Amino acid sequence: MTKPSLHIGLIGGIGVAATVVYYQRLTAAVEAQGGKLELTIVHADVEELIRTNLADDCETQARTYAKLIDRLKAAGCDCAAITSLGGHFCFDQTVPLSSLPLVSAVTPLDAYFAAQGLGTVGLLGTRVVMRSGLYGQLEQTRAVALEDDIETLGQTYQDMAVSGHCTDAQRTTFLDAGARLVHNEGADAVVLAGTDLNLAFDGRETDYTVIDALDVHVAVLADLATGRTNLEDVAVSR
Repeated sequence: MTKPSLHIGLIGGIGVAATVVYYQRLTAAVEAQGGKLELTIVHADVEELIRTNLADDCETQARTYAKLIDRLKAAGCDCAAITSLGGHFCFDQTVPLSSLPLVSAVTPLDAYFAAQGLGTVGLLGTRVVMRSGLYGQLEQTRAVALEDDIETLGQTYQDMAVSGHCTDAQRTTFLDAGARLVHNEGADAVVLAGTDLNLAFDGRETDYTVIDALDVHVAVLADLATGRTNLEDVAVSR
């Protein structure tokens, strides 16, 4: 029996550059499957997200998400997703407030890393993502970060995400950090655990394996959009 294709809802704007990449890659993935994409995007405030994230104010950000998800539901969406791994810091608090099932970008990563045979992954992203080891959700794979440089890397990432542009100096910082994660910390691969990091890494050659967490999330959403995956198998709801 063919599964129904779904209308995907995205909470975007956190930041804008990441949202654009989600749009581009999700469209391409659905087209590659021979499907037709139904998609609605709402715009969140990246400055608010930065404030709530740094203050660990999960309740405020969850309420903001809930209002945006209500708009997605009113537009006919079947599920919602947050286009920011850093923005997942309040995912658990958002679930009971959400009027739509939520498709996490974090949950699929553990299984993906294990399937790739990765024992240790190095993380680049927001301060919280790096400090928490992807919110402590990796059970099959060990996560490492550059502990002494988390503050600097987190601020550099934040600056890039807000501007939607990666300077040469920022790119050098991230590429060098990736190399140190592999050569000094023993990572089997570097995970772009911040959805704006494509600005630094896309089109760049490295001597280490790079995995863009955004692509893993997009693959899940594309399978939902084309009816290859059941919503109840990959989403959580109140």
